[in-house]
Amino acid sequence: MKVFITGGTGFVGTHLTKQLTAQGFQVTLLTRSLKPGRFLPRGAAYLEGDPTRPGPWQNEAAAHDIFINLTGASIFQRWTVEYKVTLRESRILTTRNLVQALSLDKEREKVLISTSAVGYYGFHQDEELDEEAPAGTDFLALLARDWENEAMKAEEWGVRVIRSRFGIVLGEKGGALDQMTSLFRKGLGSRLGNGRQWFSWIHQQDLSDALLFLINQKEFSGPVNCTSPHPVQNLELTRLLGEVLRRPVLLPPLPGFMLRLILGEFGNVLLKGQRVLPRKLISLGYPFRFPLLKDALNDLLKKP
Repeated sequence: MKVFITGGTGFVGTHLTKQLTAQGFQVTLLTRSLKPGRFLPRGAAYLEGDPTRPGPWQNEAAAHDIFINLTGASIFQRWTVEYKVTLRESRILTTRNLVQALSLDKEREKVLISTSAVGYYGFHQDEELDEEAPAGTDFLALLARDWENEAMKAEEWGVRVIRSRFGIVLGEKGGALDQMTSLFRKGLGSRLGNGRQWFSWIHQQDLSDALLFLINQKEFSGPVNCTSPHPVQNLELTRLLGEVLRRPVLLPPLPGFMLRLILGEFGNVLLKGQRVLPRKLISLGYPFRFPLLKDALNDLLKKP
């Protein structure tokens, strides 16, 4: 089967592409510019095109069976007014153009995995949130809601749409874990604010495995939380990182007001969070490889 991925050259997409090609899928990665020397596993190829703009790439995309949309500007920086526009357009326009490409071949049976995030639910305290919980009302939640609504338009063409809501993806060579471990290895690790905010996470291997698992669930569509069944609070995350890296946490907590001063509105993402559970993956029988954070950290940080 042929898989078309937007955002496939990023941290998540690179790992997912290796997994897909290893299982015999043909993978096409949309990229804004073709650069010589980029490594690709056998069975993968690049297609040049800007996903935020209609173009010839849409005609080639239409000939695929599985579509995975990973495109979106990183949320991990200060959100200026201009950058909020970038966050929205990178998600909404890409999804709109991808759905338009899907409509060009109505005969082929297709599945679209549209990614958003657990930020869909807004900020919460200790309550457990599953896929039935409503969207929040903050900027990130409304962005995730609009992103998903754009993807759902593909259902008009008979496309099976899976709306995957990612937790923080922990993996090698990139992502949030790289940023956290660099601080801990310098002895600068500490909890954020009061440390009681929940951290919903997933190991990169479980994320790739879960997406492949969902592709094969022929009757499944709708929202699905791609998170570990055991989210942790920031205090526990900090303790486990220090333990696995053998770097004692000696610094006092970083005050919330200082984090907001440095990062602005984005600081709330780190200071609040949500306790999200993957009820649908569990009910479908997905077997998590790394349900516990300590096991995930040991796997990712103790490899030679």
